[in-house]
Amino acid sequence: MAQLIVNGRHYEVAVPDPAIWLLYVLRNDLGLSGPKFGCGLGQCWSCTVLVNGIPVRSCVMSTDFVEGKAITTLEGLGTPEAPHPVQQAFLEEQAMQCGYCANGMILAAAALIDSNPNPSDQEIAAALDRHLCRCGSHGRILRAVRRAAEIARQRIAG
Repeated sequence: MAQLIVNGRHYEVAVPDPAIWLLYVLRNDLGLSGPKFGCGLGQCWSCTVLVNGIPVRSCVMSTDFVEGKAITTLEGLGTPEAPHPVQQAFLEEQAMQCGYCANGMILAAAALIDSNPNPSDQEIAAALDRHLCRCGSHGRILRAVRRAAEIARQRIAG
């Protein structure tokens, strides 16, 4: 049994092998479709989740490694009524096309904005550097992250 904390909820999941990839447990056992199966090799980052606030690739992260740690998926980042600034900005800037990269880009950007609400363009590029976008939405994604930082600063200011 794996003891997982996902999106603030505690789960006890029967896994056949504690080294099973986290992506499979999240999607197959918990029914969370935010993390995507992209390449299955940890190269595209579409499977990104946050573990204790740090972006990780769930397709190459064993379940036993994350037991007792806070796991956040796209579903746990915000709500339709109160979206995370990055989710709000991605919608406002129409930063997604096919959706392949959206999960990873949003979670990586959220981790960046949460730790630095005023990132430079270079810091944004570095945070998203490894994430592959098949349809070339990079310009809109960068605008969305800049917009998310602005939203986050406004929320902090009150």
